[in-house]
Amino acid sequence: MSATRTPSAEFTITLSATDRVNRGLRCGPAITILAAAEQAGMVLPSLCQSGSCGSCAAEVVEGQFLLGSHSEQALGRRPAPGAALLCRTYPRSNCTIRLPYDSTRIGDSLPPVREATVVTLERVARATVRLELALAPADDGSPGAEFDSGQVVALQLPDRNWKRVYSLANTANWDGTLEFYIRLQPDGLFSTYLERHAAVGDRLIVHGPQGAFGIHERGMRPRWFIGGGTGITPLLSMLRRMAEWGDPQPARLYAGFKSRPELFALGAIDELARELPDYHAEICLWRPEADDGWDGFVGTPVQALTRDLAGVQEPPDMYVCGPPALIEAAEDALLAAGIPADQIFSKRITAH
Repeated sequence: MSATRTPSAEFTITLSATDRVNRGLRCGPAITILAAAEQAGMVLPSLCQSGSCGSCAAEVVEGQFLLGSHSEQALGRRPAPGAALLCRTYPRSNCTIRLPYDSTRIGDSLPPVREATVVTLERVARATVRLELALAPADDGSPGAEFDSGQVVALQLPDRNWKRVYSLANTANWDGTLEFYIRLQPDGLFSTYLERHAAVGDRLIVHGPQGAFGIHERGMRPRWFIGGGTGITPLLSMLRRMAEWGDPQPARLYAGFKSRPELFALGAIDELARELPDYHAEICLWRPEADDGWDGFVGTPVQALTRDLAGVQEPPDMYVCGPPALIEAAEDALLAAGIPADQIFSKRITAH
């Protein structure tokens, strides 16, 4: 929405997190909320900062604002009336903004930048590679990789000025190891590097961690995870964290792939069954090839999910990650099944 006037004075912006902690800042009409927050010492979760990825989505519940150019996919198919991308939002009055995460996700410094070395690079499916990096020690000498499961980092080649954002598959560790499953995109800048030029020993620059996607502590409520393709990557990290911490909540994973040659991470998925006491995984092939011998579920992970929701006694917390079409289909199915909207946590993956 936009107002009929654009005064030159600064406005008061109230950021309201899910844990009911409010943070205030001042913002003029010519600067984005995201930039103003950073100037005020508050680093909000964001990635592309160009209105494309949706990672800085929030809801303006009071006040007027101008939403700059952005991708229609970034806010989803049914955005709320005050839906906004904070990297593209300019205030036109005092505003109250509801953030979709708690106040612990608001940082007080920019994400760290560290060098890393490629230690593993392997093709694990027709168009997917597994990349493993070893971080160089941080400025304080710490060798560890500190991040929350579900978060992402941006990867950059030392001689390039562009970055590409990827989810982490492993968990925080003292070894400084970062693990990724990356789908190779035709003519993608980083995909081209991985497919044609990358080699063990290469140096990369790592920006992050960043992002607010992650596990929400809701007592003993079951946790169900739905992913498509490399969208299972942050879900693996979250399930691995559950295993490491000994979380007792029942967990299910619905992992969707187009066909058998696209399958990857089956070993990691099976390993979780040995580490989590109440866990079930369903591998779903959308279009199995006639001669591939597939005898598992045929269809999308949303179809498998819909089948199982029919007999659920307690609505689980739902974690969804994948391309926009999967997110929209899953949200439709979950809402139709009576899952409360505040128990649905999703992260879109867009090709780059």
